Amino acid sequence: MSDVLELVEARLRTALGEPDARAAVTFLGTDRIEVLRFVGDGVVRYATLGMSAQPMADPTAVLADPLRGPRAELVLSVRPGGAETDKVLRPLAVLAASPQVEGLIVAPGASLDVGEPLWPGAAFTSVLVTAPGGLVEDLELEEPLEPVRFLPLLPMTPNEAAWKRVHGAEALEERWLKHGTDLRDPLRKGVPLDG
Repeated sequence: MSDVLELVEARLRTALGEPDARAAVTFLGTDRIEVLRFVGDGVVRYATLGMSAQPMADPTAVLADPLRGPRAELVLSVRPGGAETDKVLRPLAVLAASPQVEGLIVAPGASLDVGEPLWPGAAFTSVLVTAPGGLVEDLELEEPLEPVRFLPLLPMTPNEAAWKRVHGAEALEERWLKHGTDLRDPLRKGVPLDG
């Protein structure tokens, strides 16, 4: 499936430019996951490369279909400076490996938790997966393969993640919007959740 990853990387380069750094992480029993860093327009973007090599399988299925199933990569956008956001490489790779390790299907509206700050001093230990299509267009593959979707991630504080579990992703996004929350600020505080 290396040809899928070549197409994915080409799509990322077309949408985001040339990566200025990349790192690779391999977890026992999983394929290698790379994280590419793109800098431009006052934003640093981190994109995974490797999650889409295999389709995500329904955890209840007896056998995973090697061809059919959703495919995705993750994209996190933050403003540079003020925080060591490059330390997010390993947590991002962990999240990208979760379909292989835990049998998860990562889709918009899902919460993914790494159980520790995304980078040193971060108030965030988890992310909200949002709808694809804005920043990087879906990559169509030959039938029967499903397209690769590039899923944006929004960092969440533990309180925001708990509130989202009760009220839903859409309600949390509305609250962020109502309060003018800068979701790319690596030092932001949690949004007010009462009232």
